[in-house]
Amino acid sequence: MRYLAHISEDKTREQALYDHLIGTAKLAGEFSSAFHCEGWGYGCGMMHDIGKYSDKFQKRLHGGSITDHATAGAKELYKRNIIAAYCISGHHSGLLDGGQSADVGGEATLCGRMQKKLENYQYFQTEVEVPNFPAIPLKQLGKGGFSLSFFIRMLFSCLVDADYLDTEMFMADGNVDRGDFDPVDILFERLFRHVKPWLQNTDKNTVNGRRTAILKASLEMGKRKKGLFQMTVPTGGGKTISSLAFGLCHAKEHRLNRVIYVIPYTSIIEQNAQVFKDILGEQNVLEDHCNVVYEDRDGELNLMQLAAENWDCPIVVTTNVQFFESLFASKTSKCRKLHNISNSVIIFDEAQMLPINYLRPCVQTISELVYNYQSSVVLCTATQPSLKQFFPSQMEISEICPDVKGQYNFFRRTSFKNAGELAKDQLSMGLREHSQVLCVLNSRRAVQQIYASLSNEKGIFHLSTFMYPKHRKRLLSVIRKRLQEGKPCKLISTSLVEAGVDFDFPTVYRELAGIDSMIQAAGRCNREGKRPRDMSKTVIFTLEKEENIRIPQSLKLPIEVANQVSEEYEDIASPEAIETYFKQLYYFKGESLDVKDIIGQMEEGVKSRLFPFATVSRQFRLIENDTKTIFIDKEPEAKQIVERIRRGEHSRQLVREAGQYCVSIYNNDFENLNGAGRLEAIEMDFYLLRNKEQYTEQKGLEIQVERGDAVMY
Repeated sequence: MRYLAHISEDKTREQALYDHLIGTAKLAGEFSSAFHCEGWGYGCGMMHDIGKYSDKFQKRLHGGSITDHATAGAKELYKRNIIAAYCISGHHSGLLDGGQSADVGGEATLCGRMQKKLENYQYFQTEVEVPNFPAIPLKQLGKGGFSLSFFIRMLFSCLVDADYLDTEMFMADGNVDRGDFDPVDILFERLFRHVKPWLQNTDKNTVNGRRTAILKASLEMGKRKKGLFQMTVPTGGGKTISSLAFGLCHAKEHRLNRVIYVIPYTSIIEQNAQVFKDILGEQNVLEDHCNVVYEDRDGELNLMQLAAENWDCPIVVTTNVQFFESLFASKTSKCRKLHNISNSVIIFDEAQMLPINYLRPCVQTISELVYNYQSSVVLCTATQPSLKQFFPSQMEISEICPDVKGQYNFFRRTSFKNAGELAKDQLSMGLREHSQVLCVLNSRRAVQQIYASLSNEKGIFHLSTFMYPKHRKRLLSVIRKRLQEGKPCKLISTSLVEAGVDFDFPTVYRELAGIDSMIQAAGRCNREGKRPRDMSKTVIFTLEKEENIRIPQSLKLPIEVANQVSEEYEDIASPEAIETYFKQLYYFKGESLDVKDIIGQMEEGVKSRLFPFATVSRQFRLIENDTKTIFIDKEPEAKQIVERIRRGEHSRQLVREAGQYCVSIYNNDFENLNGAGRLEAIEMDFYLLRNKEQYTEQKGLEIQVERGDAVMY
């Protein structure tokens, strides 16, 4: 009998099972060779589908009933190699929890799966030899449990991606165009040509001369050996281009495969990605985040859609959420890209925004990537967090930026003023005195209230996440234009303007927040340095408390610590004040820096090798899901999306398209709107705003309604 792995959709072609095993093994071996584990990838590839050597599976290919083919290979290896067993058992359904030895066959754990009765698949022995796996050439961090679980994820990624790619190639009859990108050394040459004219400037008394000095240092540091770096560049120092220069130079020097940018906000991603595309070519830069949609043509996947599946692209720009949640995921779709994070330069832009409740597991992950997976990492920010204490003692951190303190003194564009506590009418009065002013507040509701108090002013704008992303983008363009033309422009906003939004206001008001947030807000003041420093004020204040103003829980401790630091340091923007702030913040957070005890759970499995992969995947959520998504269909494109949803269309692409017209609100605000009859539940966990007057061009979504205001539809 000829055993098959796949039959083409048109039923005209067959793929022999042995050919699929060999193809997958070679690819998985190639992928795992990036961290010196080629034999592991190859062995997993050879064993992953041996369950297809059962008669029942062969009948399944011709329309028979579903049968489990993933457990067989795991069962063959379980006693001798539980690591490979994890990868093979989960190569379709995802990594399982290890469970307990007493688990029975019906339980969704690795131990339970090993008790399951299977169809006879023993014919595999005539074609496949059970491999011997070499020792794992990895260095142990901590107790070793986290390191081993991380290795399993990486190996799992190699197997899953290899399986997908070999199957895809057969199904497409070889007509898959992947990997048509320029090599890293070509990209470096392209960048170098772009910056070469700047390198002539040696005058460190000018902004451009200072930026050039940082750029030159970045190029020089790129030749250093692989490891952990930080780039502490104040606002205005040109860190976007300098960090790219370091990344490409370092990748070229050490034959690394790609540069991965990890950024907290999608607003910065879109801005930075466009800079990279302009310099390096659009086809070489992949954006992978919730707001990007790669259109298909005639139903066929294009190159960027394919690259988004496994990050097979020389420049990847993504979010903290996408990056870290993937590294702790169990699902195949999320894990498929992980092996391509190895042998890379990974740049964390705005590193102070690493998720504080998961800071320790995130740092542990960064340590693994540097220590065992041939990657270099750069922590890049104007407000460098004090992370050295969390890295293994054997890992040194090298600073890329020359004369950090001198750069801070030079690039300072604003002076801070502490205004103490202000009532809302006092704040409004102060804002009226300026033709162009930015006011950043901690609460979306406070933003709406202050905006309302200034609604008669010329050039008044409101900006918050009560506005859907496409609306915000339009407003950002209008505001930039008014600022450039010198027209009246008063902007009341939440913190979403603080990072990566290139506004230049003569005056900024910032409600007391974390030190990093206040410095980021100050970066919108006199950004271009066209005004004297002492004439460009950043006013720090606290807003008089009101019962209906909700300060997000995540801001309360940073505000408290910032208050203490501001009493200790006259200059809250000094490197010393920033370091003290982060040390105190991390000290007070204590065990909450790993709020779900992710590291502890993985370290516990060091002896039994039973790891809670699926459990940790559910627990590791950087954005806790205590919000509801409101869809605003005021624009023609949004109305079309609603119609597609109503027709029953479901796809990841549709969700991303819909995201451009969505606002997330807290559950209590949702209950008020829903109780007032303003919302309609539609598919995919969206709620449609029925009353369009509830959303205005000026303020976005109005959430203040009375529960008795229900309207009958």
